[in-house]
Formats: sequence, C-alpha cells, structure tokens
Amino acid sequence: MQFKHPELLYALFLLLIPIIVHLFQLRKFKKVDFTNVAFLREATLQTRKSSQIKKWLVLLTRLLLLAALVFAFAQPFTSKTNSFKTEKETVIYLDNSFSMQAKGNQGELLKRAVQNIITAIPEDEKVSIFTNDATFKNTTIKAIKNDLLKLDFSSKNISSESALLKSKTLLKNKSNTLKNIILISDFQEDNFEIKNDLDSLTNLNLVKLSPVNKNNVSVDSIYISETNPTSIKLKVTLKNNGASIDNLPVSLYNNNKLIAKTSVELTKEAITTFSLPSNQEINGKITIDDSNLKFDNTLFFNINRASKINILSINGNDDTFLKRIYTNSEFKYTSAALNQLNYNTIEKQHLIVLNELNNIPISLSSALKQFSSQGGSIMVIPAKAINRDSYNQLLINYTSSIDDLVTSEKRITTINYAHPIYNNGVFEKQVKNFQYPKVNTFYNLVSTSLSRVLQFEDGKIFLGQKDNTYIFSAALNQNNSSFKNSPLIVPTLYNIAKQSFKLSELYYIIGKENTFDIETTMQQDAVLSLISESVNIIPKQQYFNNKVVINTSETPSKAAIYSIKNKNETVQNVSYNYNRKESKLVYKDLSLVKNATISDSITEVFDNIKSYTKVNALWKWFAIFALALLIIEMLILKFFK
Repeated sequence: MQFKHPELLYALFLLLIPIIVHLFQLRKFKKVDFTNVAFLREATLQTRKSSQIKKWLVLLTRLLLLAALVFAFAQPFTSKTNSFKTEKETVIYLDNSFSMQAKGNQGELLKRAVQNIITAIPEDEKVSIFTNDATFKNTTIKAIKNDLLKLDFSSKNISSESALLKSKTLLKNKSNTLKNIILISDFQEDNFEIKNDLDSLTNLNLVKLSPVNKNNVSVDSIYISETNPTSIKLKVTLKNNGASIDNLPVSLYNNNKLIAKTSVELTKEAITTFSLPSNQEINGKITIDDSNLKFDNTLFFNINRASKINILSINGNDDTFLKRIYTNSEFKYTSAALNQLNYNTIEKQHLIVLNELNNIPISLSSALKQFSSQGGSIMVIPAKAINRDSYNQLLINYTSSIDDLVTSEKRITTINYAHPIYNNGVFEKQVKNFQYPKVNTFYNLVSTSLSRVLQFEDGKIFLGQKDNTYIFSAALNQNNSSFKNSPLIVPTLYNIAKQSFKLSELYYIIGKENTFDIETTMQQDAVLSLISESVNIIPKQQYFNNKVVINTSETPSKAAIYSIKNKNETVQNVSYNYNRKESKLVYKDLSLVKNATISDSITEVFDNIKSYTKVNALWKWFAIFALALLIIEMLILKFFK
C-alpha cells in the first residue's frame, strides 16, 4: 500500500493525546460513609470494573477513528507495479483496407473495431490513432469520435511492418515513458515480416480480427484478346478464394445499361468472353454478386474512339520496313525525303524517324530540339557514311555523340529486358541463346547518360535511349545489318512508337504510377480535370504542343469511370479500379512474432493495459471505517452500562 500524501501520516502522533487522557485519570473518587458494608462493597467493585471496560473500549474506538481519518486524508492506494508513476502514451493503428469489409462474429470487422475503440478508451484520454489514409495525433476519443464513426474503407494498403514503423514516429522522444503500440488488423499475408525491435518500455499489442467466412470471388482482370473489323473479343478473368461455385452470374454494362450476361463454373479461376462491336465507345463495367468482400465485385473499363499515333519518317534510304510495322490501324505514318520536308508538319507528330540521313541540316537539328523539348520522340538511324559533325550537333542536346566508324562484324547479343519497351509482355522469358542479328559496320556511341537497350557482344551500344530519344549506332539496311530480319525489330520499333504517345489503357489500378497522353489543344493556364459524379480532381499534368501528359497514382481514390474534361468539353473517358491483391483472404501467423501480446479482442487488450497501470484508491474505505467507528463509539457511550 502506498500513499498519495504520506506527509500526513505524522498526524498519527496525535493518537498519544487520547491515550494520555485515559491513562492519567483526572477525575477522583470521593469516599462516602455508609452503615452496611457487604452489599455496597460488591456494588462499588462492579461499577468501578464496568467503568474501566467502557473506558478502554471508548479509547480503542477513538484511536481507530483518528487513525482511519489520518489514513483517509493521506489517500492510500495499491497498484500492480510502479508504472502509474510513469508518463504513458498510446498509439493505435486501425487497418481500414478493403479486406476489413469481411464479416466477423459481430458484423464488419472495421465497424466493430471502431465501436470497441470508442467504448474501451476513456473520452478524455490522450491517444494517437492512424489508419491507412488518416492520422489523428495526440488527441482524444471525444474529439475524433465522429471521424471514427464516418471512417470509410481505403484503397491504400500498408504492410504491418510499415504500420509499426509509423507507430514509432508518432511516439514522443521521451525517456522513462511507458509506451503502448496497438496494431488492429486482419493481418493479411504479405512479403514483410513483423520485427519487434522495441525497447523494454514499449509494449507491442497485436489484435487480429478474423472473418467467419474466408470465401471470396473477384473480377480479377479483363483484356482484349482479338480485334477484327466488326467486333472485339473481351476476356474476363474471375478468381475464387474458397469453395467451388457451380453457377456464377457475370454481367456486362455499358453506361449502366445491361448489354450482356453469362454464367461460369468457378473453382479457382475461370475466363469468360464477351463480344463487343468495334469502332464504338464503351463505358463498361463487369459485375458479379458476392456477399463477402464487395470492393472487387465490379471492374470498370473504357474503349474510347480510335486514336492514331502520328509518325514522320525523314528518309535517306528505303522505308518499306517502317511502313510494314507502322500500319494504318494504329498509326498515321507519313514519310518525306529531306529535300521535300515541310517543317510545319513536325510539331504535329508524336515520333520522328531519321532514316539513314547522310547529313542533318542545322535547321532540322534546331527544329528537332524544339520538338523533343515539347515531349516529342525521336529515333535516329544513321547512314553507313555520315557527316559526324552534323549528327553530333543534334546529339549534343542529349549528352551523346557519334565517334569513329568501326568496320568489323558484331553480333547483337544483349537485351535489356527491364527496359520499358520490353517489359510489357514482349518476352515470356529471358532468352539466352537465339539467332543473334549482326552488323557489318557501326559507330561508337559516346555517352554516360544513354540507357542501354540493345548491346553488342563486346558491351558496346547498338540501341541507346535518353529520355524520349532513341539512337541506333548502325545503319539498318540489308547491306549493313540483319536486324531487319530479326524477330527483335518489330517489338523494338513498335514499342518505341507506342512510347511516343501513350494511349489510355482499358483501365488503371489505383495506387500505381499511371501515365497516359491526351491529344487536345488547350488555352494558356487551362487544365484538364477528372470528373465522376461528385468527384472533381485536377491530376498532375504537363502540357506540350499537341498533347497533355497526365500522371496519377494515389488519386483518384475511388474506383469509377472518369471523364477527362477540358473546361466543359469531354475529351475522353478513363477507368480506375482498386487493386485486387486484398481479394485473397490469407493471413499471417502471428505466433511467430516475438515479444508481442497477441489477442483477438480489442476490449481485452485495453483491459490488460488498464490493469497493468490501474491504481486502486483506498481512502473511501478508511472514511467509511471512521464513520463506522464513530457510530460504535456513540453506541458504547449510550448503551454500555
């Protein structure tokens, strides 16, 4: 037992006063003569004896009464440890990712967790609470109660390790402070391990909320498998995490109008196909019915009107191979000899190819510099014999230059599979041994900033890239190179052109870095907006002569079809969907986490924290005891004969 005001215990010395009063009797007995002695002596002895017992009882009750009052004012208490003397702080991570939509024994995991937090924590207690997309630092439940009750699911997902790291940053940098970190989540499986490296004064509590049903069906992805002049084949991939389903309805909508419906038998994965008319704009969505997780029941997509990439080839040699690659279905290809070039058409292009020019005039070099600074792409294919000074006058803008001509045969053996023009499904696997194309002569490219796309067997550059400029080191004509006959030429040149103007895809995933180009003309200081129902977002964008490059990642945060608007004009539509990685309901084994308290109840964790630091005040009991002693003393004085 400990005391809040131990200095008041000195008042116990006051107990000596009633002892002194009772021991030194100030009242004296007076003798009275009486005739008969036998009976009166007995009565006197009995009266004196009863008086002594009564005095000792009164003395005892008064001593206990005074002692109880002294103890009550000293405010005694008990505690499990000395932690009550230490400053305390609590940081809570509440997972509000989409997997928390799953239902537990008492309803949705997230909503139940919010209710438990509100009821378990005193309204005026200082805490820090953060979710996947919000932070409430050093506040009270009373202040943020409405925010917690309105808390919605977030498309942003953070790992348990990241949550632990952020919890540490929210703790105050004070020594001798008792800290409690509470992570509340379903702890879905990820590639990160929870490592508890906290100090002895920091307690880690993991509250694992488990769903009662781990079955879930999701619309995983869609893609166009086939295109012909009349129709488009749209394939839909469905995934199942749970028991097999004999008949799952799948619906296809266009602008909220049902245009097709089918059903599939689903074990782990299934693919179904829809046929859509070509050359028609589709604002579509695929939907299924699943009562567990709902965020992955719908997938939005867009098929916009056909747009073509503008390509201009300035020829010093035959361009037949370019015409075969850049077909009219996807590209608007034009070509011109150097002496017939109309410079006014340059700014309207997306990609300009210098096809084996012997010389690059200063005027063309200046025009190309301006063109590339406005986001245009350039592909340089040198001739076998060139004016190096004229080429270097252009290439110096890209911190590169052409050196001596090498007249020895070299094979092209190294492919940079991680480069953007090859990492989008061009190769199913990395090929180490194939029929290598070769060149008879090539130029040494001198640069410290060129990204190596293709290399010769000795490590020298065959194709290098700097920003939006691609530079070959050798002529591609049949007399000098077999590259035209290689399987590499089509994906290389095709993807260079596709990179020059990134048409919007069927859909994008929220949370990933997404970039696409919009062909539009804008007035000065005008901006493009992404608009869907009540959502109006101005994304990160960069305006060039003939296009606007839009970049999105965390925004928009809601899955939907968005209209890209230039003021009141709709340029085109684009779709955003939630990441499907939370669709698979597989969870971590928390028993492997060391030095952590693991529970499945939020209330239990907070009760344990309270009991660890709980102070049991005893002054009320001593006050009650003093009152009882006072009553006992009064009864003794009144009724004890």
